[in-house]
Amino acid sequence: MSSLSSTPTPPPARGDDPRGPERSDIGIGMIGYGFMGAAHSQGWRNARSFFDPPLRPRFAALGGRNREAAGHLADRFDWPVVETDWRALIARDDIGIVDICTPGDTHAEIAIAALEAGKHVLCEKPLANSVAEAEAMVAAAETARARGIRSMLGFTYRRVPALTLARRLVAEGRIGELRHVRARYLQDWLGDPTAPYTWRMSRERAGSGALGDIGAHAVDITQYVAGEWITGVSGLTETFVRERPLADGSGTGQVTVDDAAVFTGRLAGGALASFEATRYATGRKNALRLELNGTRGSLAFDLEDLNVLHFHDATAATATQGFTRILVTEAEHPYLDAWWPPGHGLGYEHAFAHQSVDLLTAIAEGTDPEPSFADGLRVQRLLAAVEESAAANGVWTAVPLP
Repeated sequence: MSSLSSTPTPPPARGDDPRGPERSDIGIGMIGYGFMGAAHSQGWRNARSFFDPPLRPRFAALGGRNREAAGHLADRFDWPVVETDWRALIARDDIGIVDICTPGDTHAEIAIAALEAGKHVLCEKPLANSVAEAEAMVAAAETARARGIRSMLGFTYRRVPALTLARRLVAEGRIGELRHVRARYLQDWLGDPTAPYTWRMSRERAGSGALGDIGAHAVDITQYVAGEWITGVSGLTETFVRERPLADGSGTGQVTVDDAAVFTGRLAGGALASFEATRYATGRKNALRLELNGTRGSLAFDLEDLNVLHFHDATAATATQGFTRILVTEAEHPYLDAWWPPGHGLGYEHAFAHQSVDLLTAIAEGTDPEPSFADGLRVQRLLAAVEESAAANGVWTAVPLP
């Protein structure tokens, strides 16, 4: 049976003894200054402030074509230099890690150039806008790996402590043999048909719509927590509003991506799965929901209540069975020993610090960080299979396995 590794890698602990000032710094060069640029900046800053990574991240340069807009983010997070040409940023001698927070149409070119220049790379998801681009990125990553250069994909929700704990419980056999998975990522920010056109609505820039933007997270989290690959899908997609006003009032833009996607799937172990990704779920702001049902129990998670994991133990006495609400804030929970006392919850931004620490640790130890570019390629192939299926009115479509 084809599956992912069943044993999750334990996250790095802060420890009681600081490693001291002799630790080396590594320069961070980040390309992109929007929503993800701010989230990644906070992650790098908190990685150094709350953890003791074996490499200390140092802000070296921020890249962005619009110097004024990039400068606003640089001022907020103390990036010392703004580069308006990403090639100049990659060429800098004071940068060891290139962090890519740009739209998907630029990922392949930037990542491949950075790896060839001997820089470690963190790239936001999805890996690329096409399977072909993703394959080229994986090839570059494998070549760089032989020279000790590491690469990692930013599926950050893997670092939400409750989801990391869920993976651990599945790997320990606490829910038994997996039967069902339900994964949904629900947002409503496009529910208003007069909402302005953005780059996320262009296939050329974004690759796909809700499917690749948020559906990719649902797919990755399912495979990560379940520890199994999805082997086939049957899907449907829809674009509800096909033309939107431009933000500057100069006209309208054609929406060339999906607004919503639904698809079913089968995991390598035989379990059935259902997925939904939409930007039209009125009232749902950022509801990434995952439920797994097995022969010995179930797990349920909702990102809108991200410090909580619900666990049902079907082996318990019938009279006391039911879902247990686990508040994931104890020091023995993943990543939590670096933060606050029990009961003091974390937020959306904390997973970016965990991501940064994991990458810094892997680089220092000479190990391969996860998720890899190869993991991203597998998600890209699944997304392509969903689109292929939808184009054929939901015909069952196999997903190539590793």
